[in-house]
Amino acid sequence: MTTDLTAVGDTGLLDTLQHEVALFARRAEQTRLGGVGQVRHSMDRAAYLLLNRLDKEGPMGVKALAGSMGIDSSTVTRQVAPLVDTGLVKRTSHPEDGRAVVLQLSPRGQARLEEVRSSRRQLMAELTQDWAPEEREAFCALLTRFNGALSSRMSVQDRTDS
Repeated sequence: MTTDLTAVGDTGLLDTLQHEVALFARRAEQTRLGGVGQVRHSMDRAAYLLLNRLDKEGPMGVKALAGSMGIDSSTVTRQVAPLVDTGLVKRTSHPEDGRAVVLQLSPRGQARLEEVRSSRRQLMAELTQDWAPEEREAFCALLTRFNGALSSRMSVQDRTDS
């Protein structure tokens, strides 16, 4: 007979889950999921997420970028500064309001992002090489669902804290 370990009062599975998530977070941060090869293929998590967002959604202001990422504008401003300094992101004037600043992925940023993505794809392929395609798909679907639940919880928490 199998027991539902997620039932109230039985914490075994939930303890294992929270421990594995903590280990994953630490290992991912330690390696920065840098991918395969040289250290130059790694990228700071914040930088990677910002560059990805600008790549997927196009040029936008700091406030819009912060809103789409679920973080505050001052954090985006602080995280974008080194990306501008290194030429990965360009600051330009808003086409309709010259006083407003728009952030956009530079050609150098696009190339760097693709280099990191490629390296990370190779790492994911290596880490899951002995997985069946269905296992990769299931893991991806569950991880996406888990991240969505975390994001929703953070949104609710942000609204109640305000």
